[in-house]
Amino acid sequence: MHLCLFEDAAVRHLLPLVHTRAAGDLRVGILTLAERQRRAFAADGLVLHTRPEVADVTAQEHPQALVNALPRGAGGVLFVNQRWLVEPGALLDRVRAAAAPGEPARAFVQDGALLAAWHPDPPAGLLATEFLGPETFDGIAREEVGGAALIARLWHLLDDVPERIAADFDALGLAGHDGAAVHPSATLVNPERIALAPGAAVRPGAILNAEDGPIYVAEHAVIEEGAIGIGPLYVGPHARLKAAARVDGSAVGTHSKVGGEVHASIVHSYAGKAHDGYLGNSYLGRWCNLGADTNTSNLKNDYGEVTMFDAVEGGFVGTGRQFVGLVMGDHAKCSINTMFNTGTVVGVFCNLFGAGFPPRHVPSFAWGGAEGLVEYRLEKALRVAEAVMARRDGPLTDADRAMLHAAFDATAGERAAL
Repeated sequence: MHLCLFEDAAVRHLLPLVHTRAAGDLRVGILTLAERQRRAFAADGLVLHTRPEVADVTAQEHPQALVNALPRGAGGVLFVNQRWLVEPGALLDRVRAAAAPGEPARAFVQDGALLAAWHPDPPAGLLATEFLGPETFDGIAREEVGGAALIARLWHLLDDVPERIAADFDALGLAGHDGAAVHPSATLVNPERIALAPGAAVRPGAILNAEDGPIYVAEHAVIEEGAIGIGPLYVGPHARLKAAARVDGSAVGTHSKVGGEVHASIVHSYAGKAHDGYLGNSYLGRWCNLGADTNTSNLKNDYGEVTMFDAVEGGFVGTGRQFVGLVMGDHAKCSINTMFNTGTVVGVFCNLFGAGFPPRHVPSFAWGGAEGLVEYRLEKALRVAEAVMARRDGPLTDADRAMLHAAFDATAGERAAL
């Protein structure tokens, strides 16, 4: 059996984060959506279906997978929506049981969205369309299901982050401290729920407290002097909690640096929030950088419902949430003392600076701040990306450049009013 992780039209609600990646590559805890799905469904091979503008970077990130093509003679294929936050339960068991030799083709639909489909012999051109949906599998049996968690809006990525980290910790069977360097003056509270990978370091005076949830410090990650990490917490490979940082209920991705106070947030990877300032109920994409004393509001003064910009709706919509901070697309940056209002969405490749609050929706490739925005010249943005990525030995590839050109063109309409 092959596993095909596909995108549907609703993925556009997750812009700007998916301007630069397939939806399945969004981190939702220790794991990404796709990593959860691959663990849930054992398969002989992997196929990734995504939009053409991110197909090449998806292939670059997943060299073991076929992208937008089904293998010849693959036999049965299980199609799974990349937006499905797969969790153990009866629905997962039902889909697994349907994806077996001898089982007939079947589509699983929830509230009009294609959740999954099993096809013992899918047509070769099935992935030729930009998005898959229930109509893709017309003519086969359809089963209406419910209870699946689908990441349908940006704020869904911020729901239950601590719980997702804890669930991933247990699912991965993480444990032990072998090969890690723990200074004698460091404090590990509830150490049996703290996993330290080989090469991880916990420096003098640091505190890791797993009383409220587990903590995983991955390979070569560093908890610097006096930093406080409160579980559930994930610190990814080569990431650092800076000296005196205070981080709880959050996932810090590979090669990221985090200082100040961070609560219930996801810092995807290669991001910098190395200085003091508050980040709460927020999502930072790759290669983002927050200047010193940047602060985000995650609660309105009237304690009311937070609204947030939705790219499909073209305006602000209610989230039904009281706590929502900042969502920032890849390669966006802000200067020292930047203040972000509750429920702010910043697009990819933005450069923000100056006094006051930037707008609550900053279009991709925007330059400026509260006093006004202009277009960030693409050539300059690419030069900055090249310099930033070179610091982590990551070249800006041809695939990256093509993807960023596509994102620039796709967001021109958003910048028309600047």
